[in-house]
Amino acid sequence: MPIRLPTLVATSVVRGSRQGESHGGIYVVDFEHRSGKQHVDWNNSTIDFEGRGADRGLRGIAFDDDDIFVAASDELYRYDQEFEIQGSYRNRYLKHCHEICRMDKHLFVTSTGFDCLLAFNLDTRSFDWGFQLQRARQKWTGFSFDPRTNTGPAPVNDFHINMVHVSDAGIFLSGLKTGALLHLSSKWDVSVVCELPPGTHNARPWRDGVLFNDTESDCVRFVSRGGAEKAFKIVTYDESEIQFSGIDDSKIARQGFGRGLAVYQDRFVLGGSSPSTITLYDLETNQTVASVNLSMDIRNAIHGLEVWPYPT
Repeated sequence: MPIRLPTLVATSVVRGSRQGESHGGIYVVDFEHRSGKQHVDWNNSTIDFEGRGADRGLRGIAFDDDDIFVAASDELYRYDQEFEIQGSYRNRYLKHCHEICRMDKHLFVTSTGFDCLLAFNLDTRSFDWGFQLQRARQKWTGFSFDPRTNTGPAPVNDFHINMVHVSDAGIFLSGLKTGALLHLSSKWDVSVVCELPPGTHNARPWRDGVLFNDTESDCVRFVSRGGAEKAFKIVTYDESEIQFSGIDDSKIARQGFGRGLAVYQDRFVLGGSSPSTITLYDLETNQTVASVNLSMDIRNAIHGLEVWPYPT
């Protein structure tokens, strides 16, 4: 029986965009028909243009019943299935959010600007738990806090936490500067699951190992617990096809920058890259199945990826 290929929701950010320009958007991507449609063009006059600001736009994605939650830098948005905004939520400890993950009736949110995780209660529609990651005397540690109070941590971005994955096995997190996938126990003890290359995005447990975007090596990588490895090179294009090439002096906007991962049927991996491209990989056959390109603007980069859970 032929395998039906997935439909995805993807978000993008636009690096180096200015006020009055698009900062990214939300897309639905149909791999059966190799097509993508933009449903939201993110152009918000309230975006803060001070500070780091390299990745403005929309980020992590999660689903709860009929609601679609999408993270912006400092705000969590709730959409319906037609991508009309139904609500938005802020917190004093939410800054430079990247990825989000739902477990039961909570969304777990990375707050990069505080080296924190926050939990958003889907019943009360409020942030009711926080944890700041720390490192002392060569050991990982941290503390929990109540984000509804003003007694939480000060802003800090030592580890650039950009990924959270939550399952029955606990809370997993990682960042550009953690050098490892970390596990947070129910007693808030932090342990190392495995080491990771510098600059990793989207690290998470999968099957019997770990799956991640090895961003500095321009590949998607899976490493089993026994050490067996599979790696897929990220798609690139002829430079003549690229729009706005060389516009970013910081070299952040470049081809092959891998960010955004989703899994499908415990066999396929979907990875995002720059310029905004989503690629489907088959781990059973070690093949790249297909790619869908949404923009050839090198500044336009995929950020969040999730498989569409609703009927199509």
